[in-house]
Amino acid sequence: MPVEKTLVIIKPDAVARGLMGRILTRFEEKGVTLVAMRLAMMPRETAEKHYAEHKEKPFFPKLVDFITSAPVVLMVLQARDAVTVVRKMVGQTLGRAADPGTIRGDFGMSRSFNLVHASDSPESAEREMALFFREEDFVPPPDKLAMKWRYDYSEGRAN
Repeated sequence: MPVEKTLVIIKPDAVARGLMGRILTRFEEKGVTLVAMRLAMMPRETAEKHYAEHKEKPFFPKLVDFITSAPVVLMVLQARDAVTVVRKMVGQTLGRAADPGTIRGDFGMSRSFNLVHASDSPESAEREMALFFREEDFVPPPDKLAMKWRYDYSEGRAN
C-alpha cells in the first residue's frame, strides 16, 4: 500500500506554550506514524531556504525571525495521503477562523503565531524534509501487525 511522508514543524509559539505532546498525540491518535523527530534551533539560512517561496512577500523577515527565535520540533509523519490528512488536521492559517477540532482551531488565535507548519504538497514535503533530515534519520515503518489495524487493505487506493 503506498504511503507518503510529510514534514511538520511545531513552531516556537507551540513549544513555548507546552503544546508539543498534545499536537503529536493528535497525529498518533489519527493513525499517522512518526518516522523522524528532533528538537532544534532552526538556523537562519535554513529558515530562509525553507520559506523561499515567500522571500518577496512583506512578512518574510518577520516569519524568519519568528521561526529562528526559539526551539522548534521537526517531525516527519507517514501515512496514506499524509500531506492531505495532516493539513486537514492542522487547519487554516488564521487560528481564530480555523475549524474547531483542528490544531489551529483548538489552540490558535493568530495568523503569525499559527503553531504548526505542514507541507502543502508531496513535492514540497520532499524538498522540506531534505532540509532537516537524511534518509538514515527515518525509523523503519511499523510492522504489518500494527498497520493491519490502520487500513483496510480491501479498500484499494481510492479510499
